[in-house]
Amino acid sequence: MRQNPERRRTLLDAAIDVLAEEGARGLTFRAVDARAEVPKGTASNYFANRAELLLQAGAHVHVRLTPTEEFMARFVDAEPTREQTRLGMRDLLRRIELHRNGYLALLELRLEANRHPGIREELTRTIKDTLEENVRTHLEGGFPGDRTTVVTLYLAMTGLFVEHLTLPDVLADDAAESMVDRMVDLIVPDPGAA
Repeated sequence: MRQNPERRRTLLDAAIDVLAEEGARGLTFRAVDARAEVPKGTASNYFANRAELLLQAGAHVHVRLTPTEEFMARFVDAEPTREQTRLGMRDLLRRIELHRNGYLALLELRLEANRHPGIREELTRTIKDTLEENVRTHLEGGFPGDRTTVVTLYLAMTGLFVEHLTLPDVLADDAAESMVDRMVDLIVPDPGAA
């Protein structure tokens, strides 16, 4: 397999776009080559098979959705309050909106995982590890709430992303950012309120 990291990243970005726009059934080496504007056969030189391409595209989605180092440094160094949690969720929403195709590709991968146990196992591990890292950051950072707070916020945000990115007219009267604010207010305890 070829090892040019820049070319691999270009192919993975193209695979994410194909997944988001054409679905898992549309993800072929030929479609990825065309989207990446590379010679035919390039993707097959970088990925052994379609399942490997799917798995690596899924991992790459998480890379694209990762917060910047600057944001994380400011986030963890700030006072661990409900307001700081709100800022973190707003940043997550901004990243999801910025990388819309990445999140839509992730939804496609979830559907594909129901048909392929190997993909399910890998995607489950990746998502579970990400969730556990979020729980660890929240608890070790001294943010209000507990593990249940983080998991509930994760589930609420996931539902918001699905509606916001796939059927935005369902929540047309409720701006996504204001929904984030309300979810944080409902889920994250306010230590100052007694």
